[in-house]
Amino acid sequence: MAAIQVLPKQIAELIAAGEVVERPASVVKELLENAIDAGASAITTEIRNGGVSYIRVTDNGSGIAKEDVPKAFLSHATSKVRRADDLDEIMTLGFRGEALASIAAVSHVELLTRQAGENTGTSYAISGGTQERCDDAGCPLGTTIVVRDLFYNTPARMKFLKKDVSEANAVADVVERLALSHPEVSIRFIREGKQTLITPGDNQLLSVIYSVFGRVFAEGLLPVSYTLDGVEVKGVAVFITLASTLAASAAEEDLGTAAHQGRDRARAAVVDDLRAAAHARDDARAAAGNDLRAAAHARDDAR
Repeated sequence: MAAIQVLPKQIAELIAAGEVVERPASVVKELLENAIDAGASAITTEIRNGGVSYIRVTDNGSGIAKEDVPKAFLSHATSKVRRADDLDEIMTLGFRGEALASIAAVSHVELLTRQAGENTGTSYAISGGTQERCDDAGCPLGTTIVVRDLFYNTPARMKFLKKDVSEANAVADVVERLALSHPEVSIRFIREGKQTLITPGDNQLLSVIYSVFGRVFAEGLLPVSYTLDGVEVKGVAVFITLASTLAASAAEEDLGTAAHQGRDRARAAVVDDLRAAAHARDDARAAAGNDLRAAAHARDDAR
């Protein structure tokens, strides 16, 4: 048996990155969650080539102090946990402090950030886990992170990525899900230079559903609210007449096509259920018509 040795820092980071960063969608999820945890009310996400060559996430959150920027890219560096008891009171989307370190280990990362009250911000660059610069810079409040050439130093990982359109669809799914779960945040998504989503950030779930799924789907929903023993549940439910509405409109085909492209299995399941209901209704109508015709023929024969 070979001697046991402690792995070099760079190799350890590459292994850890493999557990956190599986594809561009993983990167976008971590960066969006960080932006939401930073109190951002507006977030823009942009990708190119499915997020493999370029990912940008810009927010207007609290920003990062200059002295904390390099620490943010260290493993297990976090602002959300101070003591063991904090683990029982986690109210944020992330807390382990591994995301930025893992992303930086397998890509080229640039960060611009400024906190309120600071006259200048910070420009920081790190590639393959190695810091390249940390300088003063002029920038707006909040944080912008640009991730380029994902897995440039781990070509074996590149082989497991799908085509750009599939990776982009996975990113879009992440953005849409986070938008739906955070209607209080205005989320904008730019894909290959084209804006494909923007939510108003008005804290209204129906507004986000309208932005993500479209007018026809949103208009067929009803708000629901229920409280029991101090627990309140709010949301929306599919209105039963939506089946007949979609069956009679071209919007059903548009929604079905988008759903069956694999961007959202839940959306596809809803459309399939609606279609089945519409077909069942048509079958019932046809059967009733046949019965009426048979009765008429019987009457005529009796005459």
